[in-house]
Amino acid sequence: MQIIRLFSLLLILALSLPAFGQSDTLVTTPQKDTLSGAFPQSPDTKAIAVKDSSATIKEPGKKKEPVVVKDAARLALEKLPGQAARRSAILPGYGQIKNGRWWKAPFIYGGFVGAGLVFEFNQRYYKKMLDERQFRYYNPGKKSDKELEPYDEQALRSAQDYYRRNRDLSILAGTAVYAINIIDAYVDAKFFRYDINDELSIRYGPSIEAYAVHASIMPVAAFKIKLIL
Repeated sequence: MQIIRLFSLLLILALSLPAFGQSDTLVTTPQKDTLSGAFPQSPDTKAIAVKDSSATIKEPGKKKEPVVVKDAARLALEKLPGQAARRSAILPGYGQIKNGRWWKAPFIYGGFVGAGLVFEFNQRYYKKMLDERQFRYYNPGKKSDKELEPYDEQALRSAQDYYRRNRDLSILAGTAVYAINIIDAYVDAKFFRYDINDELSIRYGPSIEAYAVHASIMPVAAFKIKLIL
């Protein structure tokens, strides 16, 4: 009888040993750090947190646009038109000189000189007609300029309007020369890298063209020649 009790006790101890072994491997409740007051994280949870922070949420139906990277040479070439326009705006002809088209500068200054001479001529005669009219108005029956003695009041007024209109047009002409100077410098710098090749290729072959006949379109066989630059 004692042997049976001893055997039963050993059997109970044998069955209870795996349970004690599994209890050693259980995760215990983490304790707070005494300095920071936060629960320590295990290596697995840190890895998961880093992975989640680097993940990006993609919106459905939205395509990712390609990123265009420009080198320093391309950026410098793109700045040339703006720089040339500003130079010509500050000093007419300077943008053309920096673009290597120095021969355009004399034409620009020739335009300014021409507009200035036309302005001076018409302004001088406009003032002359105005002074003569004012003198005759305050001195009835008298004339101050022998050159204008044949002219009456109506002729003097018409001549005054004529010279005033030409004077105003000369101002507009000078403004147009200034604007053309800026536009030319910009366009010239814009097409700085434009390749103008004298070699042309010709593409030819049969084709079908639409030909309108009595409010209807009729296909017509044709032979097409195309120049390719």
